[in-house]
Amino acid sequence: MFNFDNSYAKLPSRFYAKATPEKFSNPTLIGFNQALASETLGLNTDIFNEKALAELFSGQSIPQNANPIALAYAGHQFGHFSPQLGDGRALLLGETLTAKGERFDIQLKGSGQTPFSRKGDGKSSLGPVIREYIVSEAMHFLGVPTTRALAAVATGDAVYRGHRLPGGVFTRVAASHIRIGTFEYFAAQGDIDAIKILTRYALDRHYPEVSPGENRYLDLLKQVACSQASLVAKWMSLGFIHGVMNTDNMSISGETLDYGPCAFMDNFAANRVFSSIDRNGRYAYNNQILIAKWNLYRLASCLLPLIHEDQEQAIKITEEATQETMVVYERKYQEAMIKKLGLFELREPDSALINQWLQLLEESDLDFTLSFRMLSEENCALKKSERFNGFFSQWKKRLADQPQSFQQSSQLMNAVNPVFIPRNHQVERAIQRSLEGDYSVFNEMNQLLKTPYINHDKWGIYKAPPKPEERVLATFCGT
Repeated sequence: MFNFDNSYAKLPSRFYAKATPEKFSNPTLIGFNQALASETLGLNTDIFNEKALAELFSGQSIPQNANPIALAYAGHQFGHFSPQLGDGRALLLGETLTAKGERFDIQLKGSGQTPFSRKGDGKSSLGPVIREYIVSEAMHFLGVPTTRALAAVATGDAVYRGHRLPGGVFTRVAASHIRIGTFEYFAAQGDIDAIKILTRYALDRHYPEVSPGENRYLDLLKQVACSQASLVAKWMSLGFIHGVMNTDNMSISGETLDYGPCAFMDNFAANRVFSSIDRNGRYAYNNQILIAKWNLYRLASCLLPLIHEDQEQAIKITEEATQETMVVYERKYQEAMIKKLGLFELREPDSALINQWLQLLEESDLDFTLSFRMLSEENCALKKSERFNGFFSQWKKRLADQPQSFQQSSQLMNAVNPVFIPRNHQVERAIQRSLEGDYSVFNEMNQLLKTPYINHDKWGIYKAPPKPEERVLATFCGT
């Protein structure tokens, strides 16, 4: 089934630990991404029935040539360094190669204890499985680099997180699971040789187009910085808040990794926080690029001894490379935002217009997603106010100053402004229903979020913002 070619498992043994999934009493398949399996991964699943797929994607049957390993890494969590974390409840089954030569990790989450579990049970309750499946697939169809959902399985066994909950296993597909924290793990041990190996491996796997230069370590830092800046710009343009941008949750490949206390904003607020444990707003919406930059400094510190033998010179070089993050981010962010406002070319005054619009959204307590769609309509139905009229006048003047018609601007806006996002209250509804054995909301959300830019009347319930009593004010980590 899988064309496994397990390159990470060929690295030195200190990069990972071997482990095997635990046994579950009654695995049941509740979600399977057939399109991802066949069209992207080139897998032939026709020979498997649902029971066999449930056995496979809960780790009860190990496919041929799989080599289950838990990856070693460290991480700064809310600014505090943990020298050893690692996959405590996840196993990399292996890497599959597609007919196009693309390489993807196939990983089980919630499959049981590993040598990195640190007294945890290594399992997952069903709620985080439902959340990551829905949100990661929605992100993909919104055009955001992300890990993908291949399968979701209910294990038939209970887990205990303060109270009894049904267990689940999530199968994730990723370009890789190399994190900033992977570099930190070896840097904390002073293992320069491992950092050299990891740098070479990461460049070959994720940035093969980069020609070998005088300084491969600086090359890697620059590539990761650019990828992270572009990624966060996409998050911001969609009102997405990752919620836990620890260095062990930031992928070297530039994919969105780990959907724990994440959320899309409903009513806009620049300092919005959703993570239940982020009491100081470290990972608030408007802090995300600053945290991405902070994380890149952590990566740079791992590479310093290899970038230049003179530490002061190395710091200067990495500072310049990391500062470029902000330049790339500002350009990518503004390019995304002007399209959302129907503008075809970025001009210097446009940043002020973007800020004026966001201030209007916040002061008027307007929905971030739907307000852009409403603005694209000939007869805009947004709440009128003196502030709105001031913005609207400036915006119409800017539209008139470009050769495209309002209809063309409207078409551009509707192509980049979604109607449907995985709204927090609907994700929570899908989770609660699933805990009761009803997967109808889960299935409906996965179906409609494949076409987020099309206004399907029959899915109106999923378009509407939450009522005040439905607003989700906090989301939780999936551990």
